[in-house]
Amino acid sequence: MRLIAAAAGLAALSIAVSACGGPEAPADAPDAVEAAVAEEVAAEPETAASDTPRLEQLWVATGFDAPEGAAVGPDGNYFISNVAGEGSARDGNGFISKVGTDGTVLMQRWAEGLDAPKGMAVLGDTLYVADNDQVVTFDAHNGTKQDTIAIDGAQFLNDMTVWNGEVLVSDSGTSSIHRLTPEGPRLLGYSTDWAGINGILGDGDRLLITTMTEGYLIDLHGTETENIIARGMIDADGVGLVPGGGYLVSSWPGQIHYVSEDGQVTTLQDTKADGVLQNDLSVFGDVVIVPNWMPGTVTAWRVARD
Repeated sequence: MRLIAAAAGLAALSIAVSACGGPEAPADAPDAVEAAVAEEVAAEPETAASDTPRLEQLWVATGFDAPEGAAVGPDGNYFISNVAGEGSARDGNGFISKVGTDGTVLMQRWAEGLDAPKGMAVLGDTLYVADNDQVVTFDAHNGTKQDTIAIDGAQFLNDMTVWNGEVLVSDSGTSSIHRLTPEGPRLLGYSTDWAGINGILGDGDRLLITTMTEGYLIDLHGTETENIIARGMIDADGVGLVPGGGYLVSSWPGQIHYVSEDGQVTTLQDTKADGVLQNDLSVFGDVVIVPNWMPGTVTAWRVARD
C-alpha cells in the first residue's frame, strides 16, 4: 500500500500489506463512487464465535427522507442527516432531524438548506455536517447555521469524526481524509488502497477507517503505521466500538458485521432481501444507531453479550 501523509507537509510512506479484490458496487448505491475494482471476490464473513455479541432492537423511527448519518448532540439526543434526493445532488433539499433517545422524532427539520448531508460530528457547541464538497456547521443547541467550509478538490465528502481535538472528514471520491483546522482544511492523507473510503472513527491514538471497494476495516495509527484489521465487508459504511471489545461495521446494502479483536468477521444482521439498507452505523455507549436510507427509517439496537 502506498500511503501519502500530510499532517506536516507531504511525505511518502511505504507500508506493506496484502490486498484483496471485491465486486463492483451497484450503480444505484447511495454512497457509490467510481473506482476500478479487482475481479477477485473477497472472503465471506465467518460463522459466529462463542463470544460474539448480539443486537437487540430497541426501536425503529419512521418518516425520514434518505437518512444517512447520525451524531449525538450536547443534550444526548440524536441528529440524523437526510439526503432527501440523490447522494451527490445540489438541490438544497437536504436537512437534519432531531430524534429522542426513545425514538421519538422531536423535530423533523431541525436544520435545513443542505444539499446531500451525510456524516456528522459534534465538537463543543458545533455540529459539523459533510455536504458534497463542503462542510456546513450549525449551533448544536438550536440549529442556527454558522459557516460553510469549502474543501478544495473534494468530490464526495462522506463520514466525519473527532480525533485529537480536530474534526476529520473522509472523501470517498478522492480516497482521502481532511482535517478541519483553525487555519482552514488540511489534507491528513490519502492512499490508492483507500478506494471508496467511507467510515472514520477516532479512538485514542488511532483512526479506524472502512472502505467500500475492498471492504476493509483499517487501523491507521498516527498516520505512520497501518494495519488491516479485517476484510471482506464489501460496501462497508459506518464503524463503531463494541463495549467489551471488537467493532461493528455496517455494509450499506443491508448488513451489520461484528469484527472481533483478532479480525474474525461475523454478520449479525442481513436485511438486504427485505430492502432495508444499513448506512452510517454509530455506537454511543451500548446503543447502536443506524439510519436506513431505504425505507426511510432509523433503527436503534442495544449491544448485548451472554
